[in-house]
Amino acid sequence: MIETERLYLRQWRASDFAIFAQMNADLEVMKYFPKPLSPKVSDLIANKCSQLIKDKGWGFWAVSLKETDIFIGMVGLNEAHADMSFAPAVEIAWRLHKDYWGQGYATEAARASLNFAFDTLGLDEVVAFTAVINEHSQLIMQRIGMSNTQENFYHPMLEPNHRLAEHVLYKITPEQRP
Repeated sequence: MIETERLYLRQWRASDFAIFAQMNADLEVMKYFPKPLSPKVSDLIANKCSQLIKDKGWGFWAVSLKETDIFIGMVGLNEAHADMSFAPAVEIAWRLHKDYWGQGYATEAARASLNFAFDTLGLDEVVAFTAVINEHSQLIMQRIGMSNTQENFYHPMLEPNHRLAEHVLYKITPEQRP
């Protein structure tokens, strides 16, 4: 478990799954994903996240508020899909319940994830990517010290003319942390 001032980044619990499914079905939360997810697909993702943490000791952690232990989403690290032009690489990503947006939680958890990536895993670099139109995630990338590589790419799992196909690629090294 990783602890920040206000958050726990921890292993997934069965009680997280229903809230995660609610998030993944929400059109606003999933605005920059190809489509909302069914509860079954959401559970598969949560189980995969949990298993990766169990197997490797890291991944997309469940995030809960320290004060109440309420699950608010996931933040963490993942090996980028092999079809990505910049693979192999470790990516950082986040998805929070919309009730917790705009309070700095994604930034706080992402900084803790970067510290884990560099200080515990000894990585030389972490990447992040999102659809060009997802300006909110790009702001978080900038807040945690990441730089836009100016190497936009088309996501290999989307048709080139899809509204989300073009992605920006951000990177950070240990020395670039704020």
